Amino acid sequence: MRAPFRLIGGILVASLLTQVTACGSIFYPDRRGQIDGKIDPAIAALDAVGLLFYIIPGLIAFAVDFATGAIYFEPGRTAQVDPQKLKQAVRPDGTVDNHKLQAILESELGRDFPLDDPRLIQHKGSTQQLALLGLQPAA
Repeated sequence: MRAPFRLIGGILVASLLTQVTACGSIFYPDRRGQIDGKIDPAIAALDAVGLLFYIIPGLIAFAVDFATGAIYFEPGRTAQVDPQKLKQAVRPDGTVDNHKLQAILESELGRDFPLDDPRLIQHKGSTQQLALLGLQPAA
């Protein structure tokens, strides 16, 4: 009879400990020590998941990430790519070469984006966006 209670208690303690530790501090320990910057939305969303399950551990996760600075992007790094570099992935007919785009994003952002995933939803750009890139719309 005591074994199930110990098992349930152990699972509860383990889940609370994982909620108390902040996501930014776990995933990006090199970001600690920053004072301010742009907030990383992925880390903020992961901390917010803690709020869905338990209010106190979720608030503690946010507090730890803000106090340590792990919730902020690294200084000098952004999640943006220069449009001039993205022009290389656009074909003359105005369509996008996913393989070239994936290579550009990997080299610029240092992250892997699975652009060949069948679940990827692609949206068509507007003529204003094409004009900003210096391209002519092809119909």
